[in-house]
Amino acid sequence: MIRPVSAAEAVRRIRSGDRVFVHSAAATPRLLIEALTARAGELTNVELTHLHTEGAAPYAAPGLERSFRVRCLFIGPNLREAVAAGRADYVPVFLSEVPILFRRGVLPLDAALIQVSPPDRHGFCSLGVSVDVVPAALEVASTVIAQVNPAMPRTHGDAQVHVSRFAAMVEAVDEPLPERARPVLSEVEQAIGRQVAGLVEDGATLQMGIGAIPDAVLAALGDHRRLGVHTEMFSDGLIDLVERGVVTGQEKRVHPGKVVSSFALGSRRLYDFMDDNPQVAMLDVAYVNDTSVIRRNPKVTAINSAIEVDLTGQICADSIGTRMYSGVGGQMDFIRGAALSAGGKPIIALPSTTRRGESRIVAQLRPGAGVVTTRAHVHFVVTEHGVADLFGKGLRERARALTAIAAPEHREALERAARERFGAG
Repeated sequence: MIRPVSAAEAVRRIRSGDRVFVHSAAATPRLLIEALTARAGELTNVELTHLHTEGAAPYAAPGLERSFRVRCLFIGPNLREAVAAGRADYVPVFLSEVPILFRRGVLPLDAALIQVSPPDRHGFCSLGVSVDVVPAALEVASTVIAQVNPAMPRTHGDAQVHVSRFAAMVEAVDEPLPERARPVLSEVEQAIGRQVAGLVEDGATLQMGIGAIPDAVLAALGDHRRLGVHTEMFSDGLIDLVERGVVTGQEKRVHPGKVVSSFALGSRRLYDFMDDNPQVAMLDVAYVNDTSVIRRNPKVTAINSAIEVDLTGQICADSIGTRMYSGVGGQMDFIRGAALSAGGKPIIALPSTTRRGESRIVAQLRPGAGVVTTRAHVHFVVTEHGVADLFGKGLRERARALTAIAAPEHREALERAARERFGAG
């Protein structure tokens, strides 16, 4: 068994010029990050690359540009300012293709900083709540440094890694994993949840993320039956449906009976639910988000959100105008996978207005806004005011359908814009 060392000693293995992968979401290895940042005075040109991480990102602070550079594969709240200021770079990429960047050597990795459960009697640790792109990083990184945390649940699937793979192992204090509290649902969010639930058929296979709208949808599915789950991520809202027997996975063709996911973020209740639970399979995101895998399940119902939607059906989900906000993520993976599934339904769900009352269904996307889901890929768009089915619709028909689910106070302006752009009809 490898001898545990301090975090400061472990990160001594990182050298100037290295590209270092950092474990994602609730598995972000805080102690290793802090120890590495403490070496800023002696390191130069170290690149940190990762998906969304929880907690602080001290390596991206102003003044450390000579020591650290950040390459975001998905932008979390902790790096939005750094990306906007130019201290961090964003890489637009489908989540399913991030492992390809590592495995094909497009982004070679010198080291990986990960957080794992304690080893079992056979020497295997678990990646726990965040498997996602880590298997690919572990395949290619020359040096793997692990922070061990007894609070990390042991999960099944592709989560196992043997201690022999570690160049260094840090025994952490038993510190809680980052948690996301379940949101208090507004009337608008509950209405969206009911609209989306009306599209979900018994026996469907669900994909959804975290946040108010996914939770509102899950809360409205209590009377459904035989639902399955194949999703890149999940949160607490799913647990109640599993425990009530609504989610059984019995009609799935791929991993029947299993909740298939790649990472999870929620409360301690969620992490305890996942711990040593053979019903939950945490798998490599290159597999989970592969459209050829997704489409094999029946009635795949993919529920994703957006920042704004234009009258032709273009979906902006990663930026507010030119300001980068999040990332491409897995939206397109599942929108396309659901469209190819027998009886599948790709759904974009969003409130009809912003908090300031601006319409989120717009005549044209803001200048610089990114199109994550193209007008050719979109099928259903849902707001609290109803459902627009755009598949097979022409541009004028789309404009009418989207205007009908916009906030009433914005419909006249949208109708006028549609007439000017597409003509009467």
